[in-house]
Amino acid sequence: MSNKPLIGMNADYRAAARKMPAYSYIAAGYFQSIISAGGIPVVLPPMDDPESLSQALDHLNGFVMIGGADLDPRNDGFMLHPSVRPLDPVRETSDRILMAEIAERRLPLLGIGTGMQLLNVQQGGNLYLHIKEDLPSAVPHHDSQDPNHRHTLDVISDSLIGRVYGDGEIRVSSRHHMAIDEVAPGFRVTAKCPDGVVEAIESEMMDWFAVGTQFHPECGAASALDVRIFEEFVEGIQARIEQDLRLVA
Repeated sequence: MSNKPLIGMNADYRAAARKMPAYSYIAAGYFQSIISAGGIPVVLPPMDDPESLSQALDHLNGFVMIGGADLDPRNDGFMLHPSVRPLDPVRETSDRILMAEIAERRLPLLGIGTGMQLLNVQQGGNLYLHIKEDLPSAVPHHDSQDPNHRHTLDVISDSLIGRVYGDGEIRVSSRHHMAIDEVAPGFRVTAKCPDGVVEAIESEMMDWFAVGTQFHPECGAASALDVRIFEEFVEGIQARIEQDLRLVA
């Protein structure tokens, strides 16, 4: 029996406050989805030591960059918009080190929510900082009263996302106020909301299996089709492992 691929994932961070200690944590949907898809999740807490993170990546076959709060636009040369609620600097520092190393290694990657946005920024794209102002005709992409807020999706059939969802109307759980503006070189848009907001990107580079979704296939409102994204990701990694073994043999 083939060994299951080891899939890393970053963790969120909450600083100590009053009598509460600092916490590093991750929503269970991320690692449960990887387990269900046939992978073994390996959670990395935030670290600011590139050598330690690099050593950890040596043992992984792929990586899921999870969602969370907002990237701090000041780290990319932009002003801080009043709507932005930045990630804790401890997490963002670690995430940016990780993303640079993952890209350098061409480690298979699934970026979700903020994870997709960081992938796009690290690879040379940029972001709208507030959809309501930058794209005033857009439909609501965040409902503070409904954590499982869903909207429709238009997908490109010739893509991983297209293989997952097929034809027909698609609804996904998507909650965000920032979004991709310019898509990074080497990537293409494979799903949009009907209002034009980018909801998925995929690498066009032959040497890098990388996918990003702005929507959240791991959340409690996810459908069986949403979970197929994790299955496609793990299956793609497994195929690459088996191909490498054949080349060595």
